[in-house]
Amino acid sequence: MQWESVGQFFAMGGYGRFVWGSYAVTAAVILIEVATLVRRHRTLRRRAGRSTATDSNGSSP
Repeated sequence: MQWESVGQFFAMGGYGRFVWGSYAVTAAVILIEVATLVRRHRTLRRRAGRSTATDSNGSSP
């Protein structure tokens, strides 16, 4: 397909709202997933650090 203007490209023949909305939702889900993974990784590293410190002090059973 060829468009005569940028506005026509973004309108996508009247379906632009659905097309670009789908891209936006997909991008948002990917960003949320990455943020969740980063937060989980930091939490697990923090817990592992505390566990290692506790084990090396001998205060853990």
